[in-house]
Amino acid sequence: MNDLNAIYVIVMRELKKFVREKSRLVSSIARPLIWLFLVGAGMSRLVSPRAGMPYTRFIFPGILGMTILFSSIFSSISIIWDKEFGFLKEILVAPVRRSSIVMGKALSGTAVSTIQVFIVLMVFPVIGVRLSFFQIISTLVVSLLVAFSISSFGIVIATFYENYESFSVIMNFIIMPMFFLSGAMYPLKLLPSALRWASRFNPLTYGVDALKNTMFQAQAAGPLAPDFSFQADMLVIVLSSVVFVLLASFFFERRQ
Repeated sequence: MNDLNAIYVIVMRELKKFVREKSRLVSSIARPLIWLFLVGAGMSRLVSPRAGMPYTRFIFPGILGMTILFSSIFSSISIIWDKEFGFLKEILVAPVRRSSIVMGKALSGTAVSTIQVFIVLMVFPVIGVRLSFFQIISTLVVSLLVAFSISSFGIVIATFYENYESFSVIMNFIIMPMFFLSGAMYPLKLLPSALRWASRFNPLTYGVDALKNTMFQAQAAGPLAPDFSFQADMLVIVLSSVVFVLLASFFFERRQ
């Protein structure tokens, strides 16, 4: 019961912080919309429609993946702030397991990311994407699972850093390669073999591919078709989530 209470308190604390920080909410929503309507619209003039699908429609699952990536990874920054301001020490002296703290942080990042994905997802009629009610629910469920995996990964990284400056540098070093090697902006089939091989070790690759499977289904063909089956995507996402949570709990316990 203490562990469940700890998870609940951590999740609610992060949600309240997110709701109260209006600038954070606005900026987190503005980033994917800028990529979708400015970058996507500009690139659509250079990239001819393939398989009957405009470029802005093709990158829409990737934009959702980008929303998950940035929100989930940067939600782990709260661990750094908690270290610097002493809140983490208050949690550590509580009679709860360290894995409960990791789960609370991962679930809070998941909740914040899913809220942002839902807001961005609601613009799908504007870009001509047709989604049924079942597809919308399925997209949100997939986004939730992907967000949990990426949030857990961010916590693994955050356990090794004590200040915000060093953490932000390494995060930028990791985030952009993860985004561009996920198939969000272009099909992985068009990448050189070395980069295509590297993309298979990127957890976001399977998240974006699962979103494409959910949103496009049989609409995409040829080079725009998803790279893996939906079942394979879900298997990798679930397994990576388990691995990241175990690693985060281990490193958190060892370092604290």
